[in-house]
Amino acid sequence: MTGITKTFPGVKALSDVTITVRRGDVHAICGENGAGKSTLMKVLSGVHPHGSYEGQIVFDGKPVEFSSIRDSEHAGIVIIHQELALIPELSIAENIFLGNETTTNGVIDWVATNNRARDLLARVGLQEDPETPIKNLGVGKQQLVEIAKALSKQVKLLILDEPTAALNEDDSRHLLDLIRGLQQRGITCIMISHKLNEIEAIADAITIIRDGQTVETIDVREGAVDEDRIIRGMVGRSLESRFPDHTPHIGETFFEVRDWTVAHPNVPDRLVAKGSNFFVRRGEIVGFAGLMGSGRTELMRSLFGHSYGTFVKGTMVLNGKEVRLRSVPAAIDAGIAYVTEDRKVLGLNLLDDIKTTTVSAKLKKIASNFVVDRRAEHKAAEEYRQALRTKTPSVDYGVAKLSGGNQQKVVLAKWLFTDPDLLILDEPTRGIDVGAKFEIYGIIQRLADEGKGVIVVSSELPELLGLSDRIYTICEGRVTGVLERGQADQESLMRLMTVTSSVHTPEGELAPDVVDGEAHAEPTGAESGTKAPTG
Repeated sequence: MTGITKTFPGVKALSDVTITVRRGDVHAICGENGAGKSTLMKVLSGVHPHGSYEGQIVFDGKPVEFSSIRDSEHAGIVIIHQELALIPELSIAENIFLGNETTTNGVIDWVATNNRARDLLARVGLQEDPETPIKNLGVGKQQLVEIAKALSKQVKLLILDEPTAALNEDDSRHLLDLIRGLQQRGITCIMISHKLNEIEAIADAITIIRDGQTVETIDVREGAVDEDRIIRGMVGRSLESRFPDHTPHIGETFFEVRDWTVAHPNVPDRLVAKGSNFFVRRGEIVGFAGLMGSGRTELMRSLFGHSYGTFVKGTMVLNGKEVRLRSVPAAIDAGIAYVTEDRKVLGLNLLDDIKTTTVSAKLKKIASNFVVDRRAEHKAAEEYRQALRTKTPSVDYGVAKLSGGNQQKVVLAKWLFTDPDLLILDEPTRGIDVGAKFEIYGIIQRLADEGKGVIVVSSELPELLGLSDRIYTICEGRVTGVLERGQADQESLMRLMTVTSSVHTPEGELAPDVVDGEAHAEPTGAESGTKAPTG
């Protein structure tokens, strides 16, 4: 791709970008959110058709002009987007061959379809019945279905946009192994990722893009590539630390959960939260660690106005008083905010603009006699745009047009606008570049310094270790332990994340808050009337 320039109304997304990919390589593209990575790949794959951009694409030695995705797929270029494009109600086989059905005399041959699907699933190492509905698969398996779908199209160049953003470590490792296997079969891969350790492990070459322009292309085979060099190229400066310096100022306990038990919304006899106990103090950042499927998200959503599952029993104490928050509006009015892990499905209305989204969770704050003050709406959205450094031409811009990282900032702005005392952040930096992560960490720390309590749920243990003052662990819906920042490391957290019934300290002794083999985070210090430690 040579001299690629792409302009949207009011925004130059790409400016004279050049990238050369060698046959059989795994070529990584790095850059901050909004740098233009996904736009460049949409140009290559025909999502942005020829004529809508300037520059030239040469593939297999010949200039190409793609008018649609179908054109690029006929040439052997297949893109797998960050948001998977599978239909949940259809089967694996139906999804794989959607638009490319196996037919006999115009009628779909289901035997042949399922047999071909079974062969493709074997190639990607997925042992599932081809007739299984997609909705019954986890995200990691859905990624493999997308790759099987690409292989069905005789792919020569596979483009993967943030393929491991929503995967746990095991699924990520399996996917990277699969990419290496595809490489050995002669398939070239372009991979967009913010996980620099994965890029270092798998890439043959790395192209860095900043502000819509090519910074440099690094040949990994020549050595001298490390994360610091990539970060310098991405953000234009060195990051001495991945986390801002912070001294916590922790006050008294103001939020506490006791014996919280919630059943699955569709399977009443299955508990997704089992007698959970924990507390949060003012000015404290509390982490929650757990393996995929441990029940972290289910617990947090159930606390936020019973927005998930069927409440069975439990007590919630806020500012010293027991509260019963049976709806999301009640939770918001009580001073609780929840940033969901899936920003596009649960966090945003993609038809709205930035200013509408920013104020949507608490309209009464800028309304008089049930009429929204448009001037106040615009002012509030603009203040949060500047405070969070959201990259956008204006707050009138549609949220669907923003990069993933900037969409995350808009979701954060929406909940900060409600003036919460307790902010629950579920995977707050998923799919976000290292520079934007640093900014969001700083925002979280500033909120804590204002005396708010912050809960951070994350699949990335280094993130929890670098950000949290205390870390709780969850396994199979139960809080299994808690470690202070100075006690915690990845090994001790992993040990507690795999304990199902009792809490153990890193030394292996039963913790003093274990009663009858169950985990109980009993209040200490501030809860018993004494002054809490300040860090």
